[in-house]
Amino acid sequence: MATPTPDGHREDAVKDDRISRITSAIRVIPDFPKPGILFQDITTLLLDPVAFKDTIDLFVERYKDKEISVVAGVEARGFIFGPPIALAIGAKFVPMRKPNKLPGAVISEEYSLEYGTDKMEMHVGAVQEGERALVIDDLIATGGTLRAAISLLERVKANVVECACVIELPELKGRERLGGKPLFVLVS
Repeated sequence: MATPTPDGHREDAVKDDRISRITSAIRVIPDFPKPGILFQDITTLLLDPVAFKDTIDLFVERYKDKEISVVAGVEARGFIFGPPIALAIGAKFVPMRKPNKLPGAVISEEYSLEYGTDKMEMHVGAVQEGERALVIDDLIATGGTLRAAISLLERVKANVVECACVIELPELKGRERLGGKPLFVLVS
């Protein structure tokens, strides 16, 4: 099993065929959703069962022995990767959703976007004090969404062990907004 470097990257990523398969399966779409953006499309990764399984396997290998009790998936693509990881490591899956999507009592956290703000919500009682949590999403760009998820978990006194993403856009410096929480990524 690979050892992560201090910044959360896999030191053997170049040597691992799975990483190159995952990277090859991600489609880049220029000028979407607006000019100048290179959109990282994971839907093509999901169409490749081998690369998709590789993605899940790499995360499971990393987290299976870390006593994670909560996998918190960020809407919507964290819902794709989070549940299979949670099942494989014996943790519960907690959805982190946009406003007015969860029934019942919720707590919410507002966060900044490039233009404006948004909110993320989590069910009251879904996570207990002291639980060890992993936050997962497909991609980290500016880090605002992951920061909001961390804040929600910390408000209920959970221990956020790490954040994990398939893709990082390092030039947007999202890692810096995570308040020192470790970030593990497969592709950057």
